[in-house]
Amino acid sequence: MNKYFVFLFLIISGVGYGQESLEKVFRVNALSPGVELEFPISKNSTIAVNPGIGINGSYNHLSYASSGVTYFISPFLDLSYKHLYNLSSRTAKGKNTAGNSGNYWGVRLLTNFEEIESENIIRKDNIDFAFGPTWGIQRSAGNFHLLFDVGSVYYFDTKGNNGFFPVMLQLNIGWNLKKW
Repeated sequence: MNKYFVFLFLIISGVGYGQESLEKVFRVNALSPGVELEFPISKNSTIAVNPGIGINGSYNHLSYASSGVTYFISPFLDLSYKHLYNLSSRTAKGKNTAGNSGNYWGVRLLTNFEEIESENIIRKDNIDFAFGPTWGIQRSAGNFHLLFDVGSVYYFDTKGNNGFFPVMLQLNIGWNLKKW
């Protein structure tokens, strides 16, 4: 567990070295309701911190599920590192880079906490994590924000249950409230 704290400290300590090409953006997301702060840590990289409440499915090894529709609603914390690799070509072509618009590869850590509501599911633990690489796009048009990413995840909980899920999708629509 200490390895995670050291990793997080090293990433956060680089915040002061952010460059002018990317912006700090504060946004509200609608599909998985949350508030997000995305800030640059280098010329082409950002960290996004997004706490909220969302609808989640169950991972195979982390819950007991019965037949029918299974879901749970819980608070979450979504941490993402994004390396926007096509900012230079977007700028050269006159395309929008405002609000950190671009294609990226990155790493995502999604933490789900104790459920508020659930249907046909019993979780083995009140907290679980999903960690893995992502590839995605994000675009801003005025204050409107769109994000889509895809990646595989290793998931685990605090009781030692774990597994691998080959495809995890994220779609977010939101509004950029402040850029600086």
